[in-house]
Amino acid sequence: MTTHSESNDYWVFGYGSLMWRPGFPFAEMVPAHLDGFRRDMCIQSIHYRGTSDVPGLVSGLMPGGTCKGRAYLIEQKDVVDVIAYLDERELVTDVYLPQHHDVALDDGRAVSARVYLADVTHDQFAGHWPLEDKITYLLQGTGTEGRSLEYLANIIGQLGELEIEDEGLSALLNHAQARE
Repeated sequence: MTTHSESNDYWVFGYGSLMWRPGFPFAEMVPAHLDGFRRDMCIQSIHYRGTSDVPGLVSGLMPGGTCKGRAYLIEQKDVVDVIAYLDERELVTDVYLPQHHDVALDDGRAVSARVYLADVTHDQFAGHWPLEDKITYLLQGTGTEGRSLEYLANIIGQLGELEIEDEGLSALLNHAQARE
């Protein structure tokens, strides 16, 4: 039975680095999934996992499919600060679009959560790139938070902890590691 959480609850859905490094206080963390969007390595990173001269690649949510990740309940007293922190972190180049979408928690609750979607019209969007180009950017990208390849490995590791298999990302990681 699905139940809806309290309407004044504030949730954030994490599908990339927010899964292992949220960086904000939360009252609860629950495995969750978002229907209608899929995770892909589809954003050129010119800050955290690359530079403007040598971009890397990070994940974003694109239309279609289902994305599994983690949902975080934010206490009301922290909501304003958490949003400010997340917007500063995620909107460095405005390649993400903050929106609210229904998310299903693994414990049966349905919540509305803040989600950062890839802006498919942004110059940094790379969702349409062929595999070889994505591998090149994964291997070359190093920024203030480390390597793009390490970032992808961290996503795969977090998904493993949630017992989630993402065959596309796993294959991408394997191809990139084989070429390194």
